[in-house]
Amino acid sequence: MPPSPPVSSFDAWFELTKRGSTLGREVRGGLVTFFTMAYIIVLNPLIIGTAADANGNLINGMSASAEGAVPASIAAVAAATALVAGLLTLFMGGYARFPIAIASGLGLNAVVAYVIAPKMTWPQAMGLVFWEGLVITILVLTGFRKAVFNAVPRLLRAAISVGIGLFIAFVGLADAGVVRAGNPLVQLGVNGSLVGWPIAIFVIGLVLIVTLYVRKVRGAMLIGILAATVLGVIVEAVSHVGGVKDATGAVVNPTGWMLNVPAFGGWSLPDLSLLTVPFRNPGDFFFGAFGAAGGLGGVLGVLLLIFALLLADFFDTMGTIVAVGAEGDLLGEDGNPPHTQEILLVDSIGAMAGGLGSVSSTTSYIESAAGVGEGARTGIASLVTGAAFLLSLVLAPLVNMVPSEAAAPALVFVGFLMMSQVVHIDWSEPEEGIPAFLTLALMPFAYSITVGIGAGFLFYALIKLVKGKGREVHPLLYGVAVAFLVYFVQGAIFGALGG
Repeated sequence: MPPSPPVSSFDAWFELTKRGSTLGREVRGGLVTFFTMAYIIVLNPLIIGTAADANGNLINGMSASAEGAVPASIAAVAAATALVAGLLTLFMGGYARFPIAIASGLGLNAVVAYVIAPKMTWPQAMGLVFWEGLVITILVLTGFRKAVFNAVPRLLRAAISVGIGLFIAFVGLADAGVVRAGNPLVQLGVNGSLVGWPIAIFVIGLVLIVTLYVRKVRGAMLIGILAATVLGVIVEAVSHVGGVKDATGAVVNPTGWMLNVPAFGGWSLPDLSLLTVPFRNPGDFFFGAFGAAGGLGGVLGVLLLIFALLLADFFDTMGTIVAVGAEGDLLGEDGNPPHTQEILLVDSIGAMAGGLGSVSSTTSYIESAAGVGEGARTGIASLVTGAAFLLSLVLAPLVNMVPSEAAAPALVFVGFLMMSQVVHIDWSEPEEGIPAFLTLALMPFAYSITVGIGAGFLFYALIKLVKGKGREVHPLLYGVAVAFLVYFVQGAIFGALGG
């Protein structure tokens, strides 16, 4: 049956009726996406806002040892993170019309804070993030990024979706403290047991979501998140559980809340001072890193840093788009989501905006799949998520009331939903099964979407060559495979360059 005609220009632009959705579903989906990724407002400042650069300064320009410097830096990064995420997600919703949200990328921010910033000043490090985003934007505008996207065979796209499902479930379990670092690698909860109120909140939330879902109750995930949050606030008010870590990052309370304590905090005006950083000394921001590198080896090292950021950003986004599109049955016959070029362009501009806003490269969030699992199918959901991020600038105390243990059940449940793509892989054929297995295994085990995609690409090309079927591989895929080979051995290259 053909889709019903649009009932208004608003409906036509967002393809609401065409995609079989409703405004209520979009609002619910947008809110679920926000609640499952709102942790970035808390976590990004703890990474970007607490690391010192080569001069011993924090990102707000204050010395790391100065009294009150760390809290001020954290507050500035939190405000900028929410603002940039809100504006870019609104852009994604209104222009690209796809239910995906954008914010500072985890992993990418750690690279910037712990690898790049210690080699230079914070403005110079964020300048490199800007250059990485500019390069990706040029690749989008020239059609190269979409061409690479189209060159990926469908079996690898299916493997990417399944791998991301496992990855996002693992993220949820880790955020809730159900899976933690242990002996020898990971363990269940605290010393192999589920102990403490926060984990209990997670279990209750997951049981509630599963129960509502199998009973076909609309808004199952949103109801589960909100109910678990209310219960968490009550538990904290009565029991004073506290957080797992103290202000220095040391683990002091293994049975505490993993990321943020569900309590109502104080009100304060947002500190947006980081937005002026590129304009205080433009020359240093945009070109200082190259001058500070010193010598050919130093410059090559800087270029390699940009390359590493670019490759991670490039393929994290590709995997996220495919996975979210597959979850919402939004992929076309060619395996691409609608408005692919617009989605890639917004994401690329977001990387530049992350550098300019001093919040690290912003990228598409796989947590968006939770909103799609709740029913989101259009950019309207992203408008809701973006608006929620902007509201969080002034409603931060309310956002901080949602502990990761309340949002994590939605991520784990979405992992289940995304496993459906596994049937599109022919496991009896090694040409498909081996690359697919490495893709979906390495994403959670290496805690990196990029690593999983890279391994899949490399072994797909290798097996085709070994079997004499090299012509079946798109030439661009060979180029990407070589790029990933460089990415995987970048540590050895850095060593050869003396960095």
